[in-house]
Amino acid sequence: MKADYVEACSCHLFCQCYFNKQAEHPMCEFNMAVTVREGHSGNVDLRNAKYWLTGDIGDKWGTQKKGTWVVVSFDPKTTKEQRDALAPIILKTYGLEWGELKVQEAPIEVRQSGDLVEARLGDGREAYLQLRREPGADGKGVVLKNIKYFNAAENDGFELYRSVEHRADLAGHQFSYSDRNAFLITIVSEEPNRQ
Repeated sequence: MKADYVEACSCHLFCQCYFNKQAEHPMCEFNMAVTVREGHSGNVDLRNAKYWLTGDIGDKWGTQKKGTWVVVSFDPKTTKEQRDALAPIILKTYGLEWGELKVQEAPIEVRQSGDLVEARLGDGREAYLQLRREPGADGKGVVLKNIKYFNAAENDGFELYRSVEHRADLAGHQFSYSDRNAFLITIVSEEPNRQ
């Protein structure tokens, strides 16, 4: 499965979780808006399925493979068959045992215009991202290559952004950040029974 991610977290740019076994703070609170570009699971076409991950990987993810909490939100247009097929792929991609895992449904919108990306969960009431592309020395952006994205089979590089606004208020959890780590990335994930 190939999917496009719009992602932000509570760490400063660039998130040290990709180079270390712990976050910058005792937590790494995140939002990820995901749109599946292509892929199948058996006879289920996953193309255009949308989901959103909000949570905190905590301080034990790198040493004990335990995350603190996560809420998986599926867009209403994502079918039950797609959701059932995506669940094990999502869990394998991160490889964590979650202290709290909840699943819900809410509309997901992602828009990109020039150097800005905006993503909304539940019309922006449950979670919201507004990200600005890092210009780089030449003004054309910054892409980090050859860095592993959790357990994804491959990725096309981290296109660096910075959060203008990054917040969530759902399932009893709230956070809000600005001027923190953010990026766009396309990853390839595999089903758990594939190597």
